[in-house]
Amino acid sequence: MSNVTIALTQTKWTGDKESMIEKHEELTRKAAKEGAEIICYQELFYGPYFGIVQDTKYYDYAESIPGPTTERFQKLAKELGIVIVLPIYEEENTGVLYNTAVVIDADGTLVGKYRKHHIPHVDRFWEKFYFRPGNTGWPVFETKVGNIGVTICYDRHFPEGWRNLGLAGAEIGFNPNASKPGLSNRLWEIEQPAAAAANGYFVAVPNRVGIEDDEFGDEAVEFYGSSYIVDPKGNYVAGPASTKDEELIVATVDMDEIRKTRYDWQFYRDRRPDAYGPIVAP
Repeated sequence: MSNVTIALTQTKWTGDKESMIEKHEELTRKAAKEGAEIICYQELFYGPYFGIVQDTKYYDYAESIPGPTTERFQKLAKELGIVIVLPIYEEENTGVLYNTAVVIDADGTLVGKYRKHHIPHVDRFWEKFYFRPGNTGWPVFETKVGNIGVTICYDRHFPEGWRNLGLAGAEIGFNPNASKPGLSNRLWEIEQPAAAAANGYFVAVPNRVGIEDDEFGDEAVEFYGSSYIVDPKGNYVAGPASTKDEELIVATVDMDEIRKTRYDWQFYRDRRPDAYGPIVAP
């Protein structure tokens, strides 16, 4: 295996979809110039985080896959030779909507998609109003840079997802986020490093940043950024990024660390699935 250079975006809502798309195109070009071979954007990257409220007007942000935004970034991926993890609000059918991430390979091929499994419905995260629970399973996508898996935001609180990706051969796990201050702050610090260490692969977590008060007024929350990348032992490779400012995080990782870590910690050898039945009982 070889080194892989990973990029994450941490951006503020501009106020409209087109300028958000243009901003991420520009950041992707910048990342590619800095040597990035794969880039992941934050959750629902081209819109506001509309889970703050329950309003059907935000259904209009949903697109088909393939669709205009996917196809636009397929062209960009091919032009730059970069793998893109593209979080999309997906419309499978009229009124059938998912929180989805598309994986585009460096030649522009749409490799596949992951739909968010765990859908929260708590104060200012009213996501059941917008999304059906995902039904894609836990796919691992073979790309130019290796095997990658995706979970989305709230999924990160459930260790079973991370383990499924590891068992399926993931080498990098991405978790695009819209996380705000409160209960999640401490979990943000410990969950992803723990997931990386427990499963022996790299984990990369981009988060939104800033307050979207122009969109939601007094209901708005201030996303805390703090995007980062950790290695298979749970150590920081890059970040945490700023809690206030936009950033492009670019870091090179040594993929041989996966094998070294798994030789040191034989978690896959020593796991006991025959003893775990109760944890998957309804």
